[in-house]
Amino acid sequence: MDLINNYLDFMQVNFFDTTLRDGEQTNNVSFSPEEKLLIAENLLTNVKVDFLEIGSCKVSNKEKESIQKIAKYAKENNLVDKISVLSFVDFNKSIDWVLDTDCKKINLLTKGSRKHCKLQLKKTIKEHIGDIAKTIEYANKNNLKYSFYLEDWSRGIEEDFEYVKEITHFLQSLSPQSIILCDTMGILNPWKTTEFINKMKDNFNNSIFEFHCHNDYGLAVANSLYAVMAGIKTVHTTINGLGERAGNTNLIDFSVTLQDHLNVKINVDETQFQNISNLVERFSGKKIPHNAPVVGRDVFTQTAGIHADGDNKGNLYKSQLNPSRFNRVTEYSLGKMSGKANLEMHLKEMGILLTLEQKTSVLERIITISDSKKSITSFDLPFIIADVIGNQIQHDFEVIECIITSSTNLLPVANIKIRYKDQYYTENSSGNGGYDAFMNCLQKMSQKSDLFIPNLLDFEVSIPQGGKTDALVETIIIWQNNVKTTGISADQIMSAIKATEKAINHFIRHKIVCTS
Repeated sequence: MDLINNYLDFMQVNFFDTTLRDGEQTNNVSFSPEEKLLIAENLLTNVKVDFLEIGSCKVSNKEKESIQKIAKYAKENNLVDKISVLSFVDFNKSIDWVLDTDCKKINLLTKGSRKHCKLQLKKTIKEHIGDIAKTIEYANKNNLKYSFYLEDWSRGIEEDFEYVKEITHFLQSLSPQSIILCDTMGILNPWKTTEFINKMKDNFNNSIFEFHCHNDYGLAVANSLYAVMAGIKTVHTTINGLGERAGNTNLIDFSVTLQDHLNVKINVDETQFQNISNLVERFSGKKIPHNAPVVGRDVFTQTAGIHADGDNKGNLYKSQLNPSRFNRVTEYSLGKMSGKANLEMHLKEMGILLTLEQKTSVLERIITISDSKKSITSFDLPFIIADVIGNQIQHDFEVIECIITSSTNLLPVANIKIRYKDQYYTENSSGNGGYDAFMNCLQKMSQKSDLFIPNLLDFEVSIPQGGKTDALVETIIIWQNNVKTTGISADQIMSAIKATEKAINHFIRHKIVCTS
């Protein structure tokens, strides 16, 4: 193990990101050309991945447009050697398609198991090799660089190593940039990963191998880690673990694991993880779990009061996964388990002084709200304090009246009256929904005053399971600067309006300006 660690200390691992290809094979995920370009720009320039697979050939005209846009960007920024496209063994068809995009490298999909070759292609290995030879001959004539995917390699090496040896010897003779070992069905575990990669190295010591892993057993990061320990220097990843079925190796999880457990060198910039994760989440429509490592909403939130107390006395609950490392901060939740230490931290941060009796009353109210399964954020605290001990905290923004009218054939209309500082305003507007109409009213008011309307980033509505028509609705809204506010009402639109009222007061109180 010491020899492995000494070897890894001098090793650099490259990240080959395939979010825009295998990631787009996630069920119900389809990126527009503009979205693909923005993701590619961020991955190449900000996150600094080493290589980027930007799509699949022959998919659609929109796919070709996406690849053309990214190839143009790569050329203008001297990044052409970093991008590639998945291609197929079909002589000239895929290559002609790729040539029309100005991309200069293909990743040719070859069969890594006899079953795939025989049952899917209906060909013998010699026939498959002949088709590969023709395709690569055409690629060479057109000055394309190439690597080979060995699809279903993990099952191939397990069931019929003679087949894997024969096709790999042939691929090796074509002098590719690399041969990609695919755990296509995610069947490996760390021990088999090590065994099979060592087997390939022993038989093909002059080849450059990459590792492409799927997450069907939840082992993609672990398998990729063991692949690196076995000597693999380039690993395929996706943002947020997107990919076919259970997805691929998650770039973010894998990156921090590599650094903190193997101490290897990498190029990716972990301060960009939250931004790229949010961007892919927004474009893919696939929500990040709240407990996702590094980028999840809750992962740097301490709930138990003993944790807040320990951190206050000596950072007793900190680890290498320090939130500041990822441009995030530790938060201390408010709930029935938070206790006085959590409350004290929030009050100190907000500059609010309360007596011991008042703190006890506020904490009791927090526990009562939490017991009813309602979320509480730091942005709710001033309102709880005002409700418990009287209106000692002045709120500059208040919704005095709001009437929202919906119709079968007409757009919803909102008529509202608000107090902003010492002035009263009335306004009306229509919108695509009742809440949109309300927000349009606020936008009109902001043009008549210095009222600041924050940018809304995410919107989540929660109704109790089995709830009836009169059930309380909880709306959680994420605003710019990661401000999270909640509103609770039997009326869904009013719960959103209450969350908005809290957010605007927060931004007024802290004089925060737009950063998104």
